[in-house]
Parts: sequence; structure tokens; C-alpha cells
Amino acid sequence: MSAVLDNIKAAPTAAAAKGRPKTNTLEPGWVRYALITVALAFLTLFLFVPLAAVFTEALKKGWDVYLESIRDPDAVSAIKLTLIAAGISVPLNLVFGVAAAWAIAKFEFRGKSILLTLIDLPFSVSPVIAGLIYVLLFGSQGWFGDWLLEHDIKILFAVPGIVLATVFITFPFVARELIPLMQQQGTEEEEAALVLGASGWSTFWRVTIPNIKWGLLYGVILCNARAMGEFGAVSVVSGHIRGETNTMPLHVEILYNEYNFTAAFAVASLLALLALVTLAVKSFVEWRLHQAKTTDARNLEQAA
Repeated sequence: MSAVLDNIKAAPTAAAAKGRPKTNTLEPGWVRYALITVALAFLTLFLFVPLAAVFTEALKKGWDVYLESIRDPDAVSAIKLTLIAAGISVPLNLVFGVAAAWAIAKFEFRGKSILLTLIDLPFSVSPVIAGLIYVLLFGSQGWFGDWLLEHDIKILFAVPGIVLATVFITFPFVARELIPLMQQQGTEEEEAALVLGASGWSTFWRVTIPNIKWGLLYGVILCNARAMGEFGAVSVVSGHIRGETNTMPLHVEILYNEYNFTAAFAVASLLALLALVTLAVKSFVEWRLHQAKTTDARNLEQAA
């Protein structure tokens, strides 16, 4: 009897040894290295080389010329206008994105699918078309053109038009980042807070916001990067007035068309630095967001 028991105990070990997963289902080493090499080659060709070219051309004539190009009044005006447009559009999209995500993820109401479609609209509409829509609305021959002229309100070829175009192009980013995150979290914690006597506003600040803080920051980073780098819609509504309505991308285009390559690459290097900083912060936030999701999954498993 003891021999039979010993055989039964030893059977799983032998089966495990015989049925141990082999590596033949995985890619051979040379395939992995080949894929990594191809990926690095593409990154080098389409990312590292252009970045190196931008900074090389920007510093080609020395630091003095580089700093002079950045300190140029038109360049300073373009930098300020870019910061103004981003500084206004990002907070507006932050408020809208949180409100839209909270409504869509936490409540059921008529028109929910329509709201989701409208949020995705800037992804499907060309930025140039978005700029033309504002021209049709607020231009001198547009729907509100006569009324704006009578009240001496200038939207096109001015800061308000640039801000409106930037808001339209960037408003999906925060909402689209938060909606799946809040849907995954569900409504249990908010409902528990309300049952315990917390008000809706207190529940929002003490329960909802802490749970979405990393996703919210991620959406804000993407929104800010797009706002500062937007070209198409802003190009249509700005009028290209040098020193007044040119953002950094538009200023780079004008300098390049004038064959002032050093100044163009100098301003472009600022946008490249912004992209690198955004990429670094984005990677950090993605890491923290992944950690937060992993922690939530573990908590759910332990609770179950």
C-alpha cells in the first residue's frame, strides 16, 4: 500500500518533468534580436536622426546666434502666444474632461452615445477643416460676422480665435483618458461614501479625484503637448500676423520659408525639448498609472 502511495505522490513530479513547457513555442533568439534591431533602426531613422539634425542645425553657428534667434522679439511673441493658448485651453479641457468622464462613467442618461461621439469628433475632423469652421462662424462674411463688427469684437486673426481652435483640437485628450479608467473603477466607492453621509462634492474630491489622479495627469500632459504643437487649425485662424498671432510652429514655418534656417531650427529646438520633456513625464506617469492599476487589481482579488 505504501508503495502505491509513493507512486501516486511521485506521479505529479514525473508528469511535471515530462510535461514541462518547452521553449519551442517561443521565438528563437535570433528572431527577438532581429526584431529589436529593426525597431532600433526605425527609431534611429525617424526619431534620433531628426532630433540630432534639429539641434545640430540650431547650434551650427554657435550659441550666440542661437540665443539671439530665441531672443528675437517675434520669437518671444510666438513663445508667449503659445504659452497663452496652452495655458487657457488646457485648464478648460481639464474641467470639461473630468465633467464628461464623470458623467459618462458614473451615470446613465439619454444622449450618452451622442456625447461620446462628439468627444471623438476632433479625432476624425482635419484641423484645417476645424479652422475653416471658425472662419465660417466668426469671419467678416460668416454667420456672426456682422454682429461682431458692430460690437467691435475680434475673434479671427487674434488671440481668441487661436484659443478657440486650440480648445477644439485638444478637448478629447483628458476625457478619453479618464473615461475607461473611471468605468473600470466602477461606482462602488462613491456609493459607499454617499451611504456613509458624504456629500456629492466631498465624494468627488476625496474619492473620485484621488483614484484618477495619475490618469488625469496623463491626459493633461497629452493635451498640453498637442496644444503647444498644433499647426493646422491655428494656421487658418491666426492670419499669420508676424509678432502678433504667430505661435511657435507658425513662426518656424515663416522663418524656414524665408531661408532663415538657423533661427527656424533654434525655435524648433524649443519644441523638440518640450517633446522630450513631455515624453519623459509621460513615461513616468504611465509607470505610476500601471502601478496604480496593478494595486487596484490586487485589492479586488483580496476583497473577493
